[in-house]
Amino acid sequence: MISLIFPTFNEEENLKELYSQISAVIDRIKEHEFELVFVDDGSTDKTPEILRQFHEKDNRIKAIRFTRNYGSHAALAAGLIHCKGDCAINMSADLQDPPELIVKLLQKWNKPAKIIWGIRAKREGETMHKKFFAGFYYLLMNWLTDVTVPPSGADVFLIDRCVINAYKEMKEKHTSVFMVLAWLGFSQDSITYVKKMRQRGLSKWTVKKRIKLAIDSLLSFSDVFIRSMSAIGIVTAFLGFLYASIVVWTYFRGSPVQGWSSLIVVILIVGGIQMIMLGVLGEYLWRTFDESRKRPRFIIEYTII
Repeated sequence: MISLIFPTFNEEENLKELYSQISAVIDRIKEHEFELVFVDDGSTDKTPEILRQFHEKDNRIKAIRFTRNYGSHAALAAGLIHCKGDCAINMSADLQDPPELIVKLLQKWNKPAKIIWGIRAKREGETMHKKFFAGFYYLLMNWLTDVTVPPSGADVFLIDRCVINAYKEMKEKHTSVFMVLAWLGFSQDSITYVKKMRQRGLSKWTVKKRIKLAIDSLLSFSDVFIRSMSAIGIVTAFLGFLYASIVVWTYFRGSPVQGWSSLIVVILIVGGIQMIMLGVLGEYLWRTFDESRKRPRFIIEYTII
């Protein structure tokens, strides 16, 4: 069995067309059975009703409903945890990922890769600043972490059951599913595709969510920030002692350093560095505290199976 996972949030305008396109593709694949797992991430439109209608006429349709919006990565995690397939394919529910990718991904499965990424060769309709920041994000991930991800990004993937089982052992909340899968270390392969422009509805991937994902990814897979604090502290202390030596030297030579400006500049620079360090420590402490409370990553209101 093949599990198709669709994280879904307020996609009432796209679901019927998505179901039609996906059905047209998987009905032609006779060698596999399929289940379509829609994870409703707390939608406030008619998405839940539409998914119930789909299930009533097609028992391949499964639905998981969250009590509120927990985010696309939590929805994807829920789909991976509850799917039954020998492999799972993640796709967006906004019609930007062509359904034909299912065939291409299955052709690569177990030859011998356990993870096959759908790498974006081109993004239709994306603005230049979105492309720039997306590229910058993946550059940072590859540069500052020990995880290698496709430099142009991947929204689609196929993972084998052994990868799903390994992922289910990961209990972290503030992290990226894609980064975790890459970190697991299974053999990987890729295909390329053109990501289509969204035809209906608005993107739910806000700037706030993008920033949170970047912070979560860096703090989860890189120690560069907390280690750099020691280096910055050493450099700052060295410069402070050097400046103090200069002050003492000039004082004994009869020309002490004058002026309020030089003093306040030093205070502001050192104070700014200290505040940045406290902020970094606060991010780590918050995540440690949040994980220690052992609250679930998401709450399921109901499932339709």
